[in-house]
Amino acid sequence: MSALVDTSAWSLALRRTRKVEHPAGTALATLIEKGDALMLGLVRQELLSGMPDARSFDVLREYLRAFPDVMVQADDHEEAALFYNRCRSRGIQGSAVDFLICAVAARRDLPILTVDRDFPRYSRLLPIRLYPLSAT
Repeated sequence: MSALVDTSAWSLALRRTRKVEHPAGTALATLIEKGDALMLGLVRQELLSGMPDARSFDVLREYLRAFPDVMVQADDHEEAALFYNRCRSRGIQGSAVDFLICAVAARRDLPILTVDRDFPRYSRLLPIRLYPLSAT
């Protein structure tokens, strides 16, 4: 099963100085091994924007190039805006990137691999599925 991987899960696995055993890290490793880890360009940008120096940036950029971007359409952005409005009207705040991830996942029927605590809140109002961490 393919999954759209959120920045938080990539970060947990790739940007920590100490390796932390976490179910999401194991899940991401399994998705990568199976060729099922999917990425948005904005997630790639977020990951690369946090690099402390040019060498680290180049190493991570080369690694991430193995994962093609899921192409985002105008309909995805419109759906993300609808999701933002729906959540905001119910008192749930989120970022434009989070809602774009939700929209892309919902429109393509993909689960989202994340450790971000906001996504379970979004899932109460949005037609999204979270990747089951116990499935690894």
